[in-house]
Amino acid sequence: MDDPPPLQKIAISGPTLASLIHRFSTTTSSSSIDGLLFGHVTFVTPLNLSDDSSDTSQTLLATVTGFLTSSSFHNTSGTINTTSLRRLIPHNTSLLGWFSGRRRTPLRPSLREFTITSSLSSLSQFSSTIKANSDSNSNSFSSSSSSSLNFNPSLFFLLASPISDQTSHIHTHDYRAYQFITGTQSFNPVSVDIINIGPAFRGHYGSFIPNSPFPALDCQLSYSPMIRDDDDEKLSKMKQAAKDQRELDICSEGFEVGRLSKLMGSEAKNYTQSLEDLYLKMLVKIENLTALVEESSAKVLQQENHNKKLKHKILRSAAAE
Repeated sequence: MDDPPPLQKIAISGPTLASLIHRFSTTTSSSSIDGLLFGHVTFVTPLNLSDDSSDTSQTLLATVTGFLTSSSFHNTSGTINTTSLRRLIPHNTSLLGWFSGRRRTPLRPSLREFTITSSLSSLSQFSSTIKANSDSNSNSFSSSSSSSLNFNPSLFFLLASPISDQTSHIHTHDYRAYQFITGTQSFNPVSVDIINIGPAFRGHYGSFIPNSPFPALDCQLSYSPMIRDDDDEKLSKMKQAAKDQRELDICSEGFEVGRLSKLMGSEAKNYTQSLEDLYLKMLVKIENLTALVEESSAKVLQQENHNKKLKHKILRSAAAE
């Protein structure tokens, strides 16, 4: 089996990294966490190209867009449960690899983590496809010929806290990313970029593919008074208008579908306020969804802690008997 192409960089958004560290920091002091990493792999062209430059090489970038905390995809010996793994991967999502977080240990992969990463990276059925233009005469990519590359889930993200006891209120968490090379059975350290807004990160957003595209809506809620429709056709149009409004409310609650027609065509520049209102309502919708996710995560974590305490209580009662 061929090795996946080597990564030059790994990118992760600030909120995703913060959420991952928060999930790691809220575990009990003696526990470790495992989970899966999702995202996409793309070739990014450097932004500092000039007219005199002949270097058209592209950077192979793995962007982590989400994670899932679960250790059910492997057993204690490091064997991957493909049935459980397939069930954990969301629809239309690419699996990049996995992560492990442990406390007061050195920031280097353990033998267990080596075994799990080696097993996971060998599963070609979970590989993702990279669309690229390949130049057979060099390692760069140009428009001379087209090829399709496969990237197996060979990414490993390790989190650890310092070995020394934390005596202050400031908690330190270290992390490091690796790509597992199957041919040499070794970890290759890869630099990590935290995506932010600005010119230096424009290449990341240039290859961004939304998971939830804006729905295609009719936008025409008013009809010519010269057209005489029967009651059935009027009812059908009213139902379609209500359906379009519900789809729009998923992205931007409170924004009328009829106002979308003003944001298309040559007259759109005259309705910048409507565009700003749409953007503002979309941000409010995202904030509300984020609050719901955080609240749900807190409840799930609270329930997990309650179950652990209940389990320990049952074990102590059984031992006493």
